[in-house]
Amino acid sequence: MRVLVKLVLFFPLISGQQLSTPKIKYAPRSYVCYKVSAPIVVDGKINDMSWQKANWSESFVDIEGDLKPNPFLDTKVKMLWDENYFYFGAQMEEPHVWATLKDRDAIIYKDNDFEIFLDPDGDTHHYYELEVNALETEWDLLLLKPYRDQAKVAVDSWDIPGLITKVYVDGTINNSSDIDRGWIVEIAIPWKALEECAPNFHPQEGEQWKVNFSRVHWETNIENGQYLKTELPAYNWVWSPQGIIAMHYPEMWGLVEFTETIVGKELVKIQANELDQIKWALRQLYYRERSHFESYGDFTTSLKKLELIETPVADVPWPPQLSLTPSGWEAFIKKDGQKVFIRKDGKVWLE
Repeated sequence: MRVLVKLVLFFPLISGQQLSTPKIKYAPRSYVCYKVSAPIVVDGKINDMSWQKANWSESFVDIEGDLKPNPFLDTKVKMLWDENYFYFGAQMEEPHVWATLKDRDAIIYKDNDFEIFLDPDGDTHHYYELEVNALETEWDLLLLKPYRDQAKVAVDSWDIPGLITKVYVDGTINNSSDIDRGWIVEIAIPWKALEECAPNFHPQEGEQWKVNFSRVHWETNIENGQYLKTELPAYNWVWSPQGIIAMHYPEMWGLVEFTETIVGKELVKIQANELDQIKWALRQLYYRERSHFESYGDFTTSLKKLELIETPVADVPWPPQLSLTPSGWEAFIKKDGQKVFIRKDGKVWLE
């Protein structure tokens, strides 16, 4: 395991900042990730036979889900894996492909970009982010906690060893005189690079990860043949909607299930994830305790005060065991002899 060294402060923490909560029903999208029998040639075209057999995801939606209109440009992804890599292929409709940033670990979302988020064990802590623009410039990050639970710190010096990223532009990049069809990103992330947070060298049959994708799109004007961003906020289009304009709510990400089945051989149906539902029920405690603290300056063990007497998720055992701790609070739900915990900073784990 590599030593993590450089912590970078990205955004100022606002004193007394309130926690926003997702405003949509919890319904994460899901995808079955099949195995390939031979390594994929990563060239940006996602035209290997294995890719042709893999299903596209649903088209991306606005980050706030059905609270906002659907995107006016289409985005879809595919996923595959083998013993060495986790493969991604993203196709983005775009009539004007442009990019400016060329330095690795620049703040890539200042350009139009494609982003990958991976939380292997679904604890909402220790997860990965990778951003890529149309010039193949990469920004990779290791997040120790979501920004809401820390002083806005991420490990910027963390790089993905062996990362392969290729972009194919169906048109001409940074040429405002023509109309492009779009751009494609093909990525291979080595399993070995994910050892800090992933429980296994590579996923086991039926293992599910919390995963999401984001596409940042800026509106531009053309002046003197150059693309110039407008003052309008960027669009944030995602695979699994967050219900809030913030990607760093890992509990809202989609579920990707891995199978040893070779792509195209037979259909694998995704399994219901009871553990994810228990985690979501416990997450309501996290939201309510944060709200209670913001209003009264302390935490509580009273489910009545938190308005959580009844289970917030059907068929989840309730009530949880909730107690105050020196650092705040902790709670767990027991199911089939296993305890699922959550604590003040939002981390969930099993015992």
